[in-house]
Amino acid sequence: MSEAPTAMRLDKWLWAARFYKTRALAVEEINLGRVRIGGQPVKPARDVKVGDLLNIRIGQMTREVEVKGLSNQRGPAPQAQALYAETQASITAREAAAEARRLAPEPADTIIQGRPTKQDRRRLADWDRWSVSLDDEDPG
Repeated sequence: MSEAPTAMRLDKWLWAARFYKTRALAVEEINLGRVRIGGQPVKPARDVKVGDLLNIRIGQMTREVEVKGLSNQRGPAPQAQALYAETQASITAREAAAEARRLAPEPADTIIQGRPTKQDRRRLADWDRWSVSLDDEDPG
């Protein structure tokens, strides 16, 4: 069995740690500047070492993690979670953001039926046509 590596490519580590489903997605996110090491933008081929501090933005959530281990292959989730430790400040910020989303949900999330159908649009247009406003009334 081979020894554990001392450094490895960032895109491969993100894939092995299960932050992204494929290495191609990891490369794309790194190139978009959503992954930083020590606050600095990096390239996919940058080597990560144990102890590096990464900022990873996935969607609207930013996680700050410390590299705890390296792995050449993608394993099960418990094994992947052993490769990093999220900082306490990151956990607190993530929980605060989750609480804020719970208390003030996105208005668009409440739309159940989706876009109006052609029939709905006709009803709306018909309703607008026959509605009366005070400005349209004849004063005389």
